[in-house]
Amino acid sequence: MTINGGISFWYATGTTAHQPPRAPLTGDATADVVIVGGGYTGLWTAYYLKRAAPDLRVTVLEQKFCGYGASGRNGGWLYNGIAGRDRYAALHGHEAARRLQHAMNDTVAEVIAVAAEEDIDADVHRGGVLEVARTPAQLSRLRAFHTAELSFGETDRELYDAPATRARIDVADAVGSSWTPHGARVHPLKLVRGLATACERLGVTLHESTPVTEIAPRRAVTPYGTVRAPYVLRCTEGFTAALKGHRRTWLPMNSSMIVTAPLPPSVWERLNWQDAPLLGDMAHAYTYAQRTADDRIAIGGRGVPYRFGSRTDHDGRTQPATIASLRDVLVSFFPVLAGTEITHAWSGVLGVPRDWCATVALDAATGLGWAGGYVGSGVAAANLAGRTLRDLVLGDRTELTALPWVHHRVRRWEPEPFRWLGVHALYAAYRGADRREAATRRPATTPLARLADRVSGRA
Repeated sequence: MTINGGISFWYATGTTAHQPPRAPLTGDATADVVIVGGGYTGLWTAYYLKRAAPDLRVTVLEQKFCGYGASGRNGGWLYNGIAGRDRYAALHGHEAARRLQHAMNDTVAEVIAVAAEEDIDADVHRGGVLEVARTPAQLSRLRAFHTAELSFGETDRELYDAPATRARIDVADAVGSSWTPHGARVHPLKLVRGLATACERLGVTLHESTPVTEIAPRRAVTPYGTVRAPYVLRCTEGFTAALKGHRRTWLPMNSSMIVTAPLPPSVWERLNWQDAPLLGDMAHAYTYAQRTADDRIAIGGRGVPYRFGSRTDHDGRTQPATIASLRDVLVSFFPVLAGTEITHAWSGVLGVPRDWCATVALDAATGLGWAGGYVGSGVAAANLAGRTLRDLVLGDRTELTALPWVHHRVRRWEPEPFRWLGVHALYAAYRGADRREAATRRPATTPLARLADRVSGRA
């Protein structure tokens, strides 16, 4: 029987998953910095602020518990992807975007180093990322993608033909792949819970079960009291739409996952999935997967992409049709897994800006700051954002504060029902484009997908 929801599979298996909740806020309070959101972005920001300035009073307010959102539900991809890089290259020049990419490459190693230093056992395995093409059109995109990554300085990336791809992971119908060493598997909830504990050791005040209803200059308002501070940092990612005045700031995009029962060694030998690289593809409706530390396959994709009115799910529960669709994708990739038990399924939301560009910002006049909009690459990007927010709050002009995603502004999403209609139409177009490319076997990306990219703001 498949367990649907219950936050996530990671929550069900994390050794710290069922720790006692931290106390909520019990009245008005003051701090030097108040951070809204107890996920990766908020906790990394708090961690680096306290490391740099131990006397700083830092308070984190979390509506449920640390890791309740995307930080405890994601695919466990600690990798060097960054949303909006091509747009930043167009706005600020290729070299500026290249510096951003280098910073992301280094961030993978930074997270691994901090996890080791803070004794966070997050099932880290640095096997890199293998992104696979399964149709001629996907292969064309893969080669263009590989060339682009090289141009942004990723000289250690490797391009594989079909036999070499199958030697790394035997994905059905694979015609090529690109591999980067800048990626590692993690157990997402173990990482976020370990990070929260590290923050507390440094003296950060964490309040769970404390929803913030309004953010304003120098204050964060909750039902239990108001925390006043010179700096108020919004680190709410896919839950940003729930804040007063932010319904159209970032769109909460749904992503869903399933995980198999543990697979025996004989199956792993047949799959050639020995070094445990992360696995993705070049489809428009993107698939991502990892080999877990206990020898399962966790695989995810979009499902129902968006709920009307920017609503979010109920504790990770996803639609039965999405579970069936992800099972079909799993068996399509690995036919030998037909009939394999699916033990868990869940969903979560990620923050999507209107131009698909991740951002970090701080308004010195109001003390309001924010970071997010990672569009699915937040496990590493949140760390870079946290270090950047640290420098902005402390008033330091550094290489990080000069990166092109800092202080980037973007227009708001359309009001309903246009938001719901547009997102569902776009993902229907992407799924249709994938089906057409698979059926025709033509090497060019379908015009339908190119049009969807332009309308969505991704191109």
